[in-house]
Order: sequence, then C-alpha cells, then structure tokens
Amino acid sequence: MTTSEKSKIVQYLNEAHATEVGLIRVLQEQIAMTPRGAYRSALEKHLRETRSHADRVAARRSELESGGNPIGTIVGLAQDAVGQALALAKAPLDLVRGSGGEEKVLKNAKDACATEALEIATYISLEELARALGDEQTADLAAAIRADEEAMLERIQDQLPALTRAVVAADIKGNGSYDITKTGAADAARDAVEETKEAARSAGDAAKSTARQARRVPGVARAEGAAKGAVASEEDLAIPGYDSLNADEIIERLSGLSQIDLAKIDAYERREIGRKTVLERISSLRGDEPWPGYDDMNAQDVVERLRDADDALAGSVRQYERAHKGRTTVLRAAERERTHA
Repeated sequence: MTTSEKSKIVQYLNEAHATEVGLIRVLQEQIAMTPRGAYRSALEKHLRETRSHADRVAARRSELESGGNPIGTIVGLAQDAVGQALALAKAPLDLVRGSGGEEKVLKNAKDACATEALEIATYISLEELARALGDEQTADLAAAIRADEEAMLERIQDQLPALTRAVVAADIKGNGSYDITKTGAADAARDAVEETKEAARSAGDAAKSTARQARRVPGVARAEGAAKGAVASEEDLAIPGYDSLNADEIIERLSGLSQIDLAKIDAYERREIGRKTVLERISSLRGDEPWPGYDDMNAQDVVERLRDADDALAGSVRQYERAHKGRTTVLRAAERERTHA
C-alpha cells in the first residue's frame, strides 16, 4: 500500500477506536443501573467484547503506523479522548432520564440500538475501504467485529418487548419490578469511577509519552503547538492570566517558553488580540531547537547529551539557551564542549 492509502485506513481505524473507547464508558454506566437478568448479562458480555474490539483495532492501527507519521498518532489519541469525554458527559443524563427505573433501562436500550447501528456502519465502511485498497487483514478484522455488533443489536432488539412490558407494569399498573439493590449500582459505579480515573491517568501518560516521541521528529513540535493554539483558551496557555497582561508583561515572559508553547500563544494571540509587538517577539524566538525534543529535556539530560557534541552543536545549544531558557548549567557545559572541541 502507498502512504496515502495507509493514512486513509488509519483514519477509519481511528474513528472505530474512538467509538469503541467511548462505548466502554457508556456500557459501564448502563450495567450499573440495570437489574440482573438477560439484558444485563448481554451488556456485560458486550462490555468484554468492546474492550477486546478496542485492543484489536488499536493493535492494527499501530501496525500500519509503524515508522509512519507521528501526527497521525496524536490525532488518534485526540479522537479517543473526545470519545471518552462524550461518553462521560452522557453518563449522568442516563441516570436521570425516564420516570422510573424500568423506563431508564428501556431508554438506554433504545439508545444502545442506535449505537450498535452506528458501529455496524463504521465497520462496513472500514471493511469496504480496506478491501478496495488491498488490506485484507484490516478488512477481515472489521468483518469479525461487525459480526459481534450485529449479534449485540439483535440481542437488544429481542429484549425490547420485555423491557417495554416492565414499563407498562410499573408506570400504568403500579406493579414495579425495578429493585436498585439488585443492580449492584453502588459497587459498579464505584468501580467505574476508579477505573475511569486510572484510565485517564494511563491515557494521559500514554498521550504525553507519544507526544514526546513525536516531537523528536523535526517540525512536529511547532505543528503541535499551532494546532493546540487554534482551539486553546486562556487557561491552556503557559502564561497564567494572559488576557489580563499588557504586551510588555507578556513579552517579558516569552523567552523561557518551549517552541510548542510559543506556537500555541502565537496562534491564540493572532486569533484573539493581534498585538504586533507580541507577535514580533514570538517570531524572533521561534526556530529550530538544537535537536528535536530539546524542549522536553531537563538540564541534566542536555548536559549528558553535550558530552558527545561537536563545536557546532555546542554553539547551537549556547545560542538557543541564551535566547530561551538561560540555564546556567547548560550554558557552562556548552562552553566547556566548545573549549574542548
């Protein structure tokens, strides 16, 4: 496959993975409020399947991205984060919808039908794309996962009549059957919260690690900063209270920032305020790091790297440090390397 063909397949895999990651959160919350029985068993089975789907899609994505574009990895992580955020935002609404427990479960089941239909459509498209581009491995994976989604949709549809009859019995005839003590809601909710926190920590660590690796490719750090700045709010900037500061106060704080933070502020300033003096100062500070990933390194790591540096690289470090971070230990090490070279 060509690079463009791989990129298109990775795009569709990113979409599928984000959907699976978001569905994990929704299923956890729905299981927590669903009484024991056939429908809850179906949800629990599908939660296990969904976790497996997410892992398999991520593995295939990694295989296609091996040695590829690191920006694509960052985009995939961003899509996963959005999928999780949307699922977590929806969870509290699931808890309060409907007049009683029976109706909450029914409405969740109807939503689940729509979600499964979306997933089926996602995997049909992925399979057809992969086959058209000669990627049989991805196509077979999509077909296998689609079969699981179709089976789950059928299971939910089979449960809808019984769930509807439970609503009639409870809301019309006054013969409710929903017993919160049988849902395991308290335990499930507590477990879901802890798992969500751990997932958020792990996802955050993974995202940071991936971003750091990506920044080792020339130009990626500045591209990342510009992309973040395009949607950044004041709170996202590396200078606290940015909007309340005048141009001179901002200019004083710019020299110690990384290339990512400078690019982010540049995009924000152009979008929100547009002060010429600030933009000119940022422009004077923006440029290539002495080596890709430099801004992510602490002083000791830079000093270690300088031990094998030639005079040209040591000079580049001195120039960059004087304009940006001004770390004494780094400047001294760069000077020693220049002297010894």
